[in-house]
Amino acid sequence: MSSERRKPYPFDQIEPKWQAIWDERQIFHAPNPGAKNFDAAKPKFYVLDMFPYPSGAGLHVGHPEGYTATDIIARYKRMRGFNVLHPMGWDAFGLPAEQYAIKSGQHPAVTTRENVTKFKSQLKRIGFSYDWHREINTTDPRYFKWTQWIFLQIYNSWLNPKTNKAEPIKTYRGKNPDEVRLAYVADVLVNWCPELGTVLANEEVVDGKSEVGGFPVVRRPMRQWMLRITAYAERLIDELEGLDWPQGIKLFQRNWIGRSEGAEVDFKIDDKKIRVFTTRPDTLYGATYMVLAPEHSLIDLIVTEEQWPAVRDYREKTARKSDLERTELAKEKTGVFTGTYAINPVNEEKIPIWIADYVLLGYGTGAIMAVPAHDERDLEFARKFNLPIRRVVQPPGDEEPIGFVGDGIAINSPIIDGLRSREAIRKITAWLEERGLGKRAINYKLHDWLFSRQRYWGEPFPIVWEDGKHRALDESELPVVPPPLEDYKPTGTGEPPLAKAKDWIRYSKKAVRETNVMPQWAGSCWYYLRFCDPQNDQRFVGEKTEKYWMGGDKPGGVDLYVGGTEHAVLHLLYARFWHKVLFDLRYVSKPEPFQRLVNQGIILGEDNQKMSKSRGNIVNPDDVIEQYGADAFRCYEMFMGPLEQMKPWSMRGVEGIARFLARVWRLMMSENQAGQWGLSPAVQDVDLTKAQRKILHATIKKVTDDIESLSFNTAISQMMIFVNAFTTAQTIPISAMQPFLVLLNPFAPHLSSELWEKLKLPGQITEQPWPGYDERFLVEDEVEIVIQVNGKVRDRMKMSIQASEEEIKNAALALPKIQGLTAGKQIRKVVVIPKKLVNIVL
Repeated sequence: MSSERRKPYPFDQIEPKWQAIWDERQIFHAPNPGAKNFDAAKPKFYVLDMFPYPSGAGLHVGHPEGYTATDIIARYKRMRGFNVLHPMGWDAFGLPAEQYAIKSGQHPAVTTRENVTKFKSQLKRIGFSYDWHREINTTDPRYFKWTQWIFLQIYNSWLNPKTNKAEPIKTYRGKNPDEVRLAYVADVLVNWCPELGTVLANEEVVDGKSEVGGFPVVRRPMRQWMLRITAYAERLIDELEGLDWPQGIKLFQRNWIGRSEGAEVDFKIDDKKIRVFTTRPDTLYGATYMVLAPEHSLIDLIVTEEQWPAVRDYREKTARKSDLERTELAKEKTGVFTGTYAINPVNEEKIPIWIADYVLLGYGTGAIMAVPAHDERDLEFARKFNLPIRRVVQPPGDEEPIGFVGDGIAINSPIIDGLRSREAIRKITAWLEERGLGKRAINYKLHDWLFSRQRYWGEPFPIVWEDGKHRALDESELPVVPPPLEDYKPTGTGEPPLAKAKDWIRYSKKAVRETNVMPQWAGSCWYYLRFCDPQNDQRFVGEKTEKYWMGGDKPGGVDLYVGGTEHAVLHLLYARFWHKVLFDLRYVSKPEPFQRLVNQGIILGEDNQKMSKSRGNIVNPDDVIEQYGADAFRCYEMFMGPLEQMKPWSMRGVEGIARFLARVWRLMMSENQAGQWGLSPAVQDVDLTKAQRKILHATIKKVTDDIESLSFNTAISQMMIFVNAFTTAQTIPISAMQPFLVLLNPFAPHLSSELWEKLKLPGQITEQPWPGYDERFLVEDEVEIVIQVNGKVRDRMKMSIQASEEEIKNAALALPKIQGLTAGKQIRKVVVIPKKLVNIVL
C-alpha cells in the first residue's frame, strides 16, 4: 500500500507543492513605497514576531505558536486589502555559539550559519507567509554596521533637561561633555563569571551561577560602557499610556522603572555626609540606625580598625550573591556594624552605621535610614541585632503601630506631631530644604544600562582610546568587524577575548581599539526598523519607507507585535529607549516602536511540565508535520486554547485536528479504488438551502470577529460546525465552499490552496478578497415550537416568528402525529405560548 493511501489526505504531496509555488512566485513579498508593484492606495499593516535566537537544537512546538498567530493575521489582512509587512530574521549573536567555539575552535559564524539554515528550513516547512527578501541576521556586518552607527548617535548625544529630549552633544555648553553623554564609561559592580570570561546581566544569573553552563558568578567592579536610560525613565513610564499592551506588561514596565517620590536627606559623619533617599521623610524621627550597601565607597573611609576584618569578610560573601538573592524577602537578614555613627539631622541623635546585603548600591544612593517600627525588613534586622525600635506613625483604628507601613498620624516627631502622613511629608521636606539638610527628589529603581560584554561574539564598539580618553570612529569606518582569533577562550585576566588580537587593537601609534563588545540586546533594539528597508546601504532605514511602514495615527509604528512574556521587561524597555533617542534626533517618525503587544502563553509538554531536554518532553515540529502535516500542526497550535494562556501539548489533540482537515478534504474530494483522489461528484453549482446560507454567513461573521480578537481556537470551532453541517448534504454547493476555503486559508493555507485549485476557482486563493456576511441571513426568522399533549412532549415544529396564535394552533393540530393522538377524542383546551409551546388538553 502506498504511503499516501495510509494518510487521511495527501498532505505530504500538497504542502511541499504549495511552498515551492509561494517561493517561486514571491507571493508574500511586500514592495516598499516607490518600488515596482507597490500599491499606495492600500493601507499598511506591520505584523511582527519577536525574532528568535537560532540555537543548535532547532525549533520545538512552543516556538511556532506566536508565529502561527501572526501568520494567520498576515494572511487575513492581505485578503482585507492591506499591504502587509510580515518579516523574519535572526537574533544571532549570543553565548551558546561562543561557548561552542571555545570547545571546538569552530568560528561562531559557522555555527550560527548552520543553525540559521536549520531554523529557516523548519519555518518554511510550516508554511509561514514571511517576506524572505527582508531576512536579516544581527551577525551580518551589513546589519551590525547600523547597530554600531546607532550606538554612535547615542554616544554623540545628551538629554537636554530643558527640552527633555536628546540633542547632539555639540549643543552642550558645559566643560566636560563626557559627564552628560547618553553613552559613557564607569566603574560599576558587575556579575563576573570567570569560567565564561564575561559579565552577565542579572537575568543571566540563577542562584549565584551562570544560566549558561552553571558556573560560579561573583560581584566585582569593572570599567564598563553604560547607556543613560535613566534619563528617559519618566518618558518610558508616561508614554506607555497610548499603547495597546496588556495591563500586566505595562505594570511590569512601571515596576521595573520603579518611580518613587520622596526626599534626599544628609546624615553627617564628622566632616563627611551620607545622603539617603526616602519616600517617607515623615518617619525621620524613627530612624535608629543606618545601613550602607556593602559596596558603598564610603565604607573604606569610615570603618573602624576593630571592625575592618568583619566588614571585609562580609563584603566577600556578598560579592558571591545576585541582587535577587540579596533582596529576597524571606531571606534571613545579615549585616555587620562598621563601628561608626552618623548624626540624624532632625534630632541630632547619634545612630550606628551598619552594612547589610539587603541594601543595593544601584538603588537610590546605596544607603538607607532604617526605621524599624515602620518597615518590614528594617524591623527584622533590628530585632535580630537588638537595635532600637521607635514608633513615629500612629495607625488609624486599633492596628498595631509596630510594623505599620501605611499612612497615619505623626507621633514622637516634634516638628510634625499630630499631622497626617501626607501633610507631615510636605512639612518636614520643606523644613529640611530651608536648612540645607535635604531636598525633594524623585528616584528610580531603574539603573543605567550596563552595555559591555567581555566576549568575542558580539558587535565591537566603534570607539578608540587615546591618552586615557575615548573617542568615536568616523561613520565611514563602519562596520568594525571582530578579527579572527586562534582560539576563543577567555583571557582569564578579565580582559575580553578581543584583547588577544594585538594587530587589530593597534588602531594607530597612539590609539587602541575598545575590546569590549555590545550585549546581545543591541541587535534586537532596532531590528523592526531594518525589516522596513533591509537592503538600504545608505541609511539604517529609508526616510519615506520608515514613514510608511511605521506610520499611522497612533504613537507606535508596528501594528501587532507578538512574543513571549520572557521579554516583557528588558527587551521592550531597551528597544523603546533606543527608539526614543532616534525619535528625538529626528531619524524616525514615531515616539514608540510597538503599538499593540500580545504575549503568547507557554506550551507545556504532555506531562504538564515546561519543555526541556532534561525532562525529555520536547516535541519536535518536524515529527508532528511528518505524521499529520503542517496544516494540522498550525491548526492544533491555535486550537489548544486562548493564545495568551499556558497549555499542555497533546498528540491526541493533533490527531483530532488532522481528522477535521481530512473531513474538509473529503467534503470536496473522493478517492477511487486505485487510491487516486478526484473532485467529488457531490460538489455542484447549486443554490444554498436557507439553513446552509445561514450557517455560511454565521461562520463568516464568527471567523472574522475571532481573527480580529485573536480568538483563533473559537474560529476553528466554528469552521468545524460549518463542515459538520455540510457533511450529510446530498450536494455540496460550490458557492458555499468558495468563501469557506478563503476563511480556512489563513489557518490551513496548503489544504485550502489545493482545494481551490481542484475546484477550478478563479485566480489564486491568496489574492481573494475576504468574504463579507449579510446580517439579514443571520436573523432568526423561525423558532422551534414544542407540542405537548396533556403536558407531555409529543412533537416539535418550526414556525415563523411572525405567526399568530391561531396559525400556531392550527399548524400544531394539523401535524400527523398529533392528529393520531387526538383522533376521536374531545379537545377541551389548546394553550399557546407564542415562540415556545402548544399544550393540547384532552
